[in-house]
Amino acid sequence: MTMNLFDHTKIDFEVEKFSLYESAPPLMRSLPKDIGVGLRRKDNGKPLAIVSERYEPVQYLEVTTGLEEAIKQSGIDLTDANFQSAIYGDGEQMELTARFPAHATTIDDKNDVIIPEFKFRTSHNRTWANSGMMGYFRFSCYNTLVNGNKLAYIYGRHGKNFSVPSFAAKIKNAAEFISGDGLNEMKVWYNSEVDRSDVIKLFSNTLAKRMDNVTRAAVPNKVMLSNLMKVFDEETRHLEGHGKYEKYGIRDRGNLWTAYQAATNWSTHFNGKNRTRPIREEKVRKMLASPHWNELVAA
Repeated sequence: MTMNLFDHTKIDFEVEKFSLYESAPPLMRSLPKDIGVGLRRKDNGKPLAIVSERYEPVQYLEVTTGLEEAIKQSGIDLTDANFQSAIYGDGEQMELTARFPAHATTIDDKNDVIIPEFKFRTSHNRTWANSGMMGYFRFSCYNTLVNGNKLAYIYGRHGKNFSVPSFAAKIKNAAEFISGDGLNEMKVWYNSEVDRSDVIKLFSNTLAKRMDNVTRAAVPNKVMLSNLMKVFDEETRHLEGHGKYEKYGIRDRGNLWTAYQAATNWSTHFNGKNRTRPIREEKVRKMLASPHWNELVAA
């Protein structure tokens, strides 16, 4: 008997397309017939989305079993591995999380433990594409450590051309990247000092950047910038051995690792809204790929 890694209880339902025209009340049948079709759960009939005629739903269970097989064949040590599945709304979105403590490592010599983490997201309402991200989970703050390199990401499209085996086979490559070059990259950040003023410029031009409503010029979101720098200062004090939650003391210099932690703290914990986390994580990924970040790495 095949062992399931994720809990299938929540995701074991199918969706089907249905005609919006035929199911509409008589007074609404004057709507154009080409507006698309509906997508609903088979088990309870709850509608989830309006999609195009060409859209072919990929069942959550089908995707999950494919990913499970890929994880088993990837060579990742599954000892004490943790697997979580989550459904949002009535089933519009699904998120799978896998953590692999057997591959735990540290960035420094201060027991700052991180473990490989794989997140997969998909949806039936087209808000999330079929996408996976291999990164790290940091125990000290429960941050999900987003990687800026495209090699750590796996993307797929909904529809007839989506291939579960092809998508799943890329997990192994992503895992090998984050445990090799990806980990070495973070160690470089840990050993790269940076002025606090340069971190303010970094966040002002990336995560905290907004458009002024009147002038339409790019300006920093002062509240967000203040929150990001608060975490940066806490992480810098913690790095110096003064305790993460020391209330006072702003240092003139930190390092890129503490700036990175401030960014991932925001993407992981902001307002506790899991359904918007992918948007924030994408912004952090773009920050890591930005010239502003690369200039600090090269300095």
